[in-house]
Amino acid sequence: MSRHSRLQRQVLSLYRELLRAGRGKPGAEARVRAEFRQHAGLPRSDVLRIEYLYRRGKRQLQLLRSGHAVATGAFVRLRGATEEPRCTEAPGTPPKDGDRLRSPPDSMGLPETPPEGR
Repeated sequence: MSRHSRLQRQVLSLYRELLRAGRGKPGAEARVRAEFRQHAGLPRSDVLRIEYLYRRGKRQLQLLRSGHAVATGAFVRLRGATEEPRCTEAPGTPPKDGDRLRSPPDSMGLPETPPEGR
């Protein structure tokens, strides 16, 4: 078996430290395991991404150790949440103010806005 690189040893050390820091906080250990499992398939050659995730993990470790964190949570998408909401009005009925659809984003990623006065 080959020896671990320095970066691999740092990542494994960070994993252990995060697990220890999250031991008393509800949901922390499961979140740490899930995050590491999610990125376990990264190729070894993707060093920039690995280093980015390592620095992100170090910041999360500081937050866990700071004492301000009581528990951890995550935003999750429920399985049926990606479906479009169904319209309950008759076809051709204009949308209410709150239901107005936004225009698609332009090339800069911003929604197109109509010129003023129109």
